[in-house]
Amino acid sequence: MLIAGFPAGAWGTNCYLVAPAAGEECVIIDPGHRAAPGVEEAVTKHRLKPVAVILTHGHIDHVASVVPVCGAHDVPAWLHPKDRYMLGDPEKALGARIGQPLLGELTVGEPDDLRELTDGARLDLAGLSFSVAHAPGHTGGSVTFRLPERTDVPPVLFSGDLLFAGSIGRTDLPGGDHAEILRSLARVCLPLDDSTVVLSGHGPQTTIGRERATNPYLRETAAGQGADAAPPRRGM
Repeated sequence: MLIAGFPAGAWGTNCYLVAPAAGEECVIIDPGHRAAPGVEEAVTKHRLKPVAVILTHGHIDHVASVVPVCGAHDVPAWLHPKDRYMLGDPEKALGARIGQPLLGELTVGEPDDLRELTDGARLDLAGLSFSVAHAPGHTGGSVTFRLPERTDVPPVLFSGDLLFAGSIGRTDLPGGDHAEILRSLARVCLPLDDSTVVLSGHGPQTTIGRERATNPYLRETAAGQGADAAPPRRGM
């Protein structure tokens, strides 16, 4: 399997291109602010053919390039319906102004072909099978994408802003709910095998085993406690 990832734009949001191998079809995950040039560079380098964009949630740092990327490759995008309003009004989703210099660069709106993600769905795209889990808390429509274990790679979780190395997504923005994100961690992350590689929306990769042992939010959730750590501020 080929996973090409890079941090993009003002918020350093991780964008991923996922394919069975170089020279094949691929899926693009979270093309955020200024991600389009990085997407094209990876497509050219690995000789990929994009067939879809899938979005972990609707915050502008994860979707800012969805319109140009989908338009350049004539592909659909997938997003949970609870976050759809964010595409047309990103500042409403943040409860604050983004700032004129950044706002002037953004292509606000929906791609021509926008499809709905649902909890428990399976997306069979580019020869891969992504399991979708609704994981609210950071936003009402946050989801994760999971790829099963293969002979060549361990299972992979694209966690968006649900789970980071050492932390979790912030819950102080509109649609955020700290108790809800803890329930999502318990339902979506804790049942996974320790070998599961976590590729998150910000920061370095980690594993479920490492986070189960060291992440204060995941540790206290596993113990059936409300996390005593300070509410996180990471992510848009």
